[in-house]
Amino acid sequence: MPSKKVQAPSATPHVEYHKDGSVWAKGQTIDGVPTGYWEWFRKSGTIMRSGTFENGEQVGEWTTYDKDGNVYKVTVMKKKPK
Repeated sequence: MPSKKVQAPSATPHVEYHKDGSVWAKGQTIDGVPTGYWEWFRKSGTIMRSGTFENGEQVGEWTTYDKDGNVYKVTVMKKKPK
């Protein structure tokens, strides 16, 4: 009997919107859990924050931007102990 290949779940593009219809956040999910690079936006369309998720947890550098889209600060997320 041939063995079945088990496929790893693939990331699905995900977009959330402000009430006015403009993009609030965009990134990817696997089974509804944020994964990979994400970005959040103000209603004006300028970027507000960006960073990476690993299994729904913020990891690495997260960047916060001012109202003009310039880097305001960078925060390094520490892995939570298991």
